[in-house]
Amino acid sequence: MLTSLSIKNYALIDHLHVDFNNGFTIITGETGAGKSILLGGLSLILGKRADLSSLRDKESKCVIEAVFDVTNYNLESLFSTEDLDFEPQTIIRREILPSGKSRAFVNDSPVNLSSLQLLGNRLVDIHSQHETLQLVDDAFQFQVIDALANVANDLNVYSQKRKEYITLNKALNQLVAFQTEAIKEHDYNLFLLNELTQAKLKSEELESLEEELETLSNIDAIQEKLTASNQLFSDEQIGVLNNVTELKNTLKQLSSISNKYEELYNRVNSSLIELDDVFSELERFQEDLEADPNRLQEVNARLTLINNLFQKHVVNSIEDLITIQAQLLEKVSATENVDADINTKKLEIAKAQQELDAIALVIHNKRKKAIPVLKIKLEAILAQLGMPNAQFNIVLNITNTYYPNGKEELNFLFSANKGGDFKPLKKAASGGELSRIMLAIKSILTQYIKLPTIMFDEIDTGVSGEISNKMADIMAGMSTTMQVFSITHLPQIAAKGHTHFKVYKEDVNEITTTNLVQLNHVERIVEIAQMLGGIEVSNSALAHAKELLN
Repeated sequence: MLTSLSIKNYALIDHLHVDFNNGFTIITGETGAGKSILLGGLSLILGKRADLSSLRDKESKCVIEAVFDVTNYNLESLFSTEDLDFEPQTIIRREILPSGKSRAFVNDSPVNLSSLQLLGNRLVDIHSQHETLQLVDDAFQFQVIDALANVANDLNVYSQKRKEYITLNKALNQLVAFQTEAIKEHDYNLFLLNELTQAKLKSEELESLEEELETLSNIDAIQEKLTASNQLFSDEQIGVLNNVTELKNTLKQLSSISNKYEELYNRVNSSLIELDDVFSELERFQEDLEADPNRLQEVNARLTLINNLFQKHVVNSIEDLITIQAQLLEKVSATENVDADINTKKLEIAKAQQELDAIALVIHNKRKKAIPVLKIKLEAILAQLGMPNAQFNIVLNITNTYYPNGKEELNFLFSANKGGDFKPLKKAASGGELSRIMLAIKSILTQYIKLPTIMFDEIDTGVSGEISNKMADIMAGMSTTMQVFSITHLPQIAAKGHTHFKVYKEDVNEITTTNLVQLNHVERIVEIAQMLGGIEVSNSALAHAKELLN
């Protein structure tokens, strides 16, 4: 509920602070006294766009601050979503700077207008005869039906199931799109994969092949060098082995003379053993070495194949080709398996659709049961408000479309006269009738859900005295479960309020200022008497005012 409102430097308001109570609050005042200014200031708190022209003093900033008791409004999740600190006594402040910039704060945290509007919609509902478009809005009509049908939990389940259904359909569309695109590339990818698979690539074979090619290409030169090397080892005159053997024998003789020669002998003997082993290797290499034109052709062909694959796939290592082969295998397999994936996804969608249809049907049946109840209540209240022939035909049709709030389309059809045709509300009801219908609906909603503070702005325009009594009773009844404001010109409504404020203008130093003051019991009698009979208050008007208040 709105507990206090402060306005500084706004339009004709210099500085204003007022505290409000729960229940039914009346605001009265002469035409032009500034009631619309008060509403304009409150609208800024609720997220309306600021206008520099509203500054009273163009050199100073305008500050509007409202305090709300949000203890029972279940707004914790909204505060969390908007990254705001939740406080049971929430303070909203709006500032308009002389530069034209506007700032908004919730509990001293800066917020943007969209966040402020989200919060404002949950705190105050300003309703006037010119603001009944909400009544013909599908979302609002469903909100009314759903309040009576008590389907909030069912709608949460439906919303979750719908999200799952949409997600599954999106995944199916992605699979189908992938399939369409993959089919175009499948044959080529399969060709590339088969080419790489048939190549039977090994990660380290390139170095081995290049070495083998070098050997086979230079077989004669290698043979010549090996033969020369063997001769250097085995020649009887200058052969390495003979000379080193002779050296070993000489040192053997010296080692018998002195131990200091034995170490040299051992070293030469070790060298001779190593050289003999090298000679054996050379002989084996020479024996194994032979020209093999066929193998040379095979190696050349293998290297050509590998290099061609390098060029085709723009890589320079067999490891890269093996990686590409794995990727191609994955693509080809995915393409070949996508039919199975699509069928699986379709089965999942069918199951999700069954669950979605089931909860949608539960919601539909509950709504159908609620419609006659709403119809009876609405027509009964409207009869009290001077519309005895008002009739509703509320049509609920189930469709094949999954809307955010169910599978139905809703039509509020209305007839104000006996024997009249039922037509959509916006075509069948006048502004005054729409206003009374809205009042009836809001009064019914208070029996089922927690509504925000509501401010009725002269919805009683053009209403007779007897009907205004009924309107006042309805608003007073609503105020037992919520905070209700009524800006009115009718004494019958003003007398039913629990608290009464008067908006008035006064001239101070040739400057006109709008003020708001709470009236005591005596002041209320005078104010209501003036509303009955004009500025010159008669005894009969005072007596009538007292009677109304009693």
